[in-house]
Amino acid sequence: MFAPRFLAVIAVTAPFATATLADSDLDRIPQSATPLPQDDLSPSPSGQVLYLQSDLSLGALRDGLVIPLPPPAPPSWEARIFLDARTRWRLTDNVNFIYSGRFNLRAEDGIAFPSREDVRHDLREGYIAWAGSNGTFLDFGRINLKSGVAMGFNPTDFFKTRAVVEADSADPSVLREDRLGTLMFCAQQDWDGGAVTFALAPQVADETAPYLNTNLPNFNPMFDRTNAHTRALLKVSFHLLDDVSPEVLAYAEDGQMRYGLNATKAVGHAVVAYLEWSGGDRASLVQDATVDGQETGVLPPFTPIPESAMRSFQNDLALGASYATQSEVTLNLEYEYHQAGFSGADWRNWFDAGGNLAIDSELWFIRGYAADQQEPVARASVFLRADWQDAFIHNMELAGFVDTDTQDGSGFLQFSGDYYLSRSWTVGALATTTFGGRHSDFGSLPTGSAVLFKVRRYL
Repeated sequence: MFAPRFLAVIAVTAPFATATLADSDLDRIPQSATPLPQDDLSPSPSGQVLYLQSDLSLGALRDGLVIPLPPPAPPSWEARIFLDARTRWRLTDNVNFIYSGRFNLRAEDGIAFPSREDVRHDLREGYIAWAGSNGTFLDFGRINLKSGVAMGFNPTDFFKTRAVVEADSADPSVLREDRLGTLMFCAQQDWDGGAVTFALAPQVADETAPYLNTNLPNFNPMFDRTNAHTRALLKVSFHLLDDVSPEVLAYAEDGQMRYGLNATKAVGHAVVAYLEWSGGDRASLVQDATVDGQETGVLPPFTPIPESAMRSFQNDLALGASYATQSEVTLNLEYEYHQAGFSGADWRNWFDAGGNLAIDSELWFIRGYAADQQEPVARASVFLRADWQDAFIHNMELAGFVDTDTQDGSGFLQFSGDYYLSRSWTVGALATTTFGGRHSDFGSLPTGSAVLFKVRRYL
């Protein structure tokens, strides 16, 4: 069965889970990005990052699921060794080539060894960047174009869909960096008090069904995930007040428009409040998943959950604040609203529809579709994240977050710790757990808890 295997992969891997034009949004608020050596341990003044990592992840599955996962069961362990590179080559005075990718060797419960699935290369980015002297920037190639100022859910991050391949953290700030970029042309013009960015991503492949953990391509760039539709984005930022420079966005995909807004405001010396919103005509998550599954041949013509095909204006919102202490602790608190997510009736229909193998597969596909699109299933949630640099001792970083569905009180919790032994070596561990009743959002997931251990060597 395709659908249960798809969700099972997400359930096990998601808990672990430097473009010129891409990073300006996140720089507006104090927050921690992907864990890298800090202070005097920075690996390279040029911005190049190259490291070799070995990790082992273990997952524990729940018993007595209300909607059981049809066989085969998701993997209970995975071991990986990968070489991760982010680098920039200077071609001329104002032209650079940027590459970001990961070469993977892995072994996993349920995958034969050796086999073609043990070797894979993920091409995150590969593009030409030209910088003019008058504030003009042009980029062409595979680019991880990111938008948004929020930490947990980014409504204006329109190029995030289907971009995560195999995550070793569920932290949204890590997923933003480790995902696949999109083949596109980008142009940006800066001036005193503002900037405008235009991105055009053409369709170069047909859309395919979601990948399994057992059929990920070895060296295929997977443009069917990132360039299955023609998409365009226009972003304009402008100076409004001393510490307020909002950004407005217009996004088009297959003739459908969505609009967005990003804004931040300093409140005192230690707090930054932020708002991220997008809106446009679309169907509900259930309807989108059903249509996608039927078009790609995964789901049958009938609908497993009753749902209207009507489209309407739907809002996505992340409203939060970041607080930085003098002891290098950063806290982010967000309220997140995804209008297309599951309503109370959707949850009741989802739990009531289970009962036979075929229906269960389709129900899990709907949940898995949301993860593949990097959208929350919940309609409303609260996200709290904490990051502590030099925690207790120098070069120790602790981070954690909890994501709670406000409708049923269930949630997902992740905690991680990294210790930078030297300029070259880092050791770390990450643990996740879910909580909630059997008929709740997170309490109904097949993976109850998971742990990952890693050793990293910077080269």
